[in-house]
Amino acid sequence: MGKPIKIVSWNVNGIRAAINKDFFQSFARIDPDILCLQETKANDDILKEISLKIDTYELFVNSAEKKGYSGTAVFSRLKTLSHSYDIGIAEHDKEGRVITLDYNTFYLVNTYVPNSGQNLDRLGYRKSWDQAMLKYLGKLQAEKPVIFTGDMNVANEPIDLARPKANYNKSAGYTQVEIDGFRNYLSAGLTDTFRHLHKDEVAYTYWSVRFNARAKNVGWRIDYFLVSHDLVKKIRESFILGDIMGSDHCPVGIILEA
Repeated sequence: MGKPIKIVSWNVNGIRAAINKDFFQSFARIDPDILCLQETKANDDILKEISLKIDTYELFVNSAEKKGYSGTAVFSRLKTLSHSYDIGIAEHDKEGRVITLDYNTFYLVNTYVPNSGQNLDRLGYRKSWDQAMLKYLGKLQAEKPVIFTGDMNVANEPIDLARPKANYNKSAGYTQVEIDGFRNYLSAGLTDTFRHLHKDEVAYTYWSVRFNARAKNVGWRIDYFLVSHDLVKKIRESFILGDIMGSDHCPVGIILEA
């Protein structure tokens, strides 16, 4: 049996801002085999410049057409068989939200799921995005197991946010439409690794920058690792690194048996 694989996901809310908040020190402390980033808000050249300081990793970048918006990246020190960007649907492929890496025994899909908006003005788009992603993941799962990770912008159950009653069907991230979209992934053969291993643990991955929410721990668990059923038995741990700062999200991760 080989060395366990540590995969970490982190919405950095702007990679340039994160660098000014000890990103490289946090990276070294986490010491991931694979680091998936969301909301990089930077073009390819900026990420490539950053990667020069982390030269033991291969970099994959998917930037949005709109400057300073959305975007994903992956740093991997494990060799990939291939990689691809987006999901092949023009409507959904403008915002740099998906990177897929093909490893020997699994696909890794890093995603930044669209936010439904402060007034839920993008809720309809979000629903269609989830439906398209579900089909995309289904095609991958037909070939080999999938690890689906990232900022999914939804709290699945009341335990996953501090104030469920106040937010239900009123706030982006906790409408029934979004919850149903997330649960469709679970019905399609994926398991929420953190909730699988920590059934009753209250832990959050995102806190609003307003009202001192992080200090008060008024948060949401909206960052996930979902894995195909065949991989569940290989997950040694699923963790949340709530003490790592630098963003309004904290890193989440899994330890996977090789």
